[in-house]
Amino acid sequence: MQVDIKTTDIRPIRQTFSHVARRLGDKPASRYQEATLDMQPTANFHYRPLWQPEYELYDKRRTAIAMADWYSFKDPRHFYYGVYTMTRARQQEGADRQFEFADKRRLLALADAGTRESLQQVLVPLRHYEWGANMNHSYCCGYGYGTAVTQPFIFAAMDRLGIAQYLSRVGLQLDGNSGAALDAGKEAWLAHPAWQGVRRLMENLFVTRDWFEVFVAQNLVFDGLMYPLVYRRYVNERSAATGNALAMLTEFQNDWFDENLRWVDATVKTAADESPANKAQLSAWYRTWREQIVDALGPLSALALGAGGADALRAVAAELDARAARLGIAA
Repeated sequence: MQVDIKTTDIRPIRQTFSHVARRLGDKPASRYQEATLDMQPTANFHYRPLWQPEYELYDKRRTAIAMADWYSFKDPRHFYYGVYTMTRARQQEGADRQFEFADKRRLLALADAGTRESLQQVLVPLRHYEWGANMNHSYCCGYGYGTAVTQPFIFAAMDRLGIAQYLSRVGLQLDGNSGAALDAGKEAWLAHPAWQGVRRLMENLFVTRDWFEVFVAQNLVFDGLMYPLVYRRYVNERSAATGNALAMLTEFQNDWFDENLRWVDATVKTAADESPANKAQLSAWYRTWREQIVDALGPLSALALGAGGADALRAVAAELDARAARLGIAA
């Protein structure tokens, strides 16, 4: 008996969605491309925003940055909702295990009083900084133009809430879940002289109208100085006193910063390469915010690192200037 097995080659009529094919041609596209390209509505809106009737609901004029094609921006991580949530879920599983390990052995609670006081004054208040960053990213998502831009903004906004929660958990481990460390951190954010410059600039960002300026100030400058200063230099100095628990419990922030700067750098460089006018505008924003943020971080660096704080801040600022120069910004 002989059995002949025949196969049939079924060719799809279309390789991808029509709006993607108009950009890339009728060929298979990645899930990131299908979830990103030309997804934002551009016509047939019911009304203009009642609070700003001079603008459309989605309007390119909300920023001084001009692009021939707002879908020129690409996220090098290729994050769309599915990939983003799966990536963060895996990272959260690892972070939860680290927090459980440190909590079971009371590594932070058993640290000396000086170390616990320093963490309450330097690290725990950052949960309020992260909430401010969430607000700024949400603003950029709401008023930005093009899904290639707004999509990673809302992912970053959710990341900042997650980081704030991790910092809250650090505070709870410091005080045995009493909440005293969180109260002390809030009081430091509201009243400690070392934090008032940072708080003032964060509140200034809340009322900055140009969303791309908010993006540059928050992601490139503020985070570009704050994260290396606190999560690397300060944490490295204090971690040994906690049995290295501090480095373990802030590892997500370090990993997140390295990942996020890939998107930030790609976005800034794409905008700067578009035109000399964009490059000049980005450079002006960078210089303005860099000067203010470095001044604001001076007292905080002294609180965190003592006599070595000024040198650490200068080194971090020099690293940021070199990074900005690579992106085409005249620092």
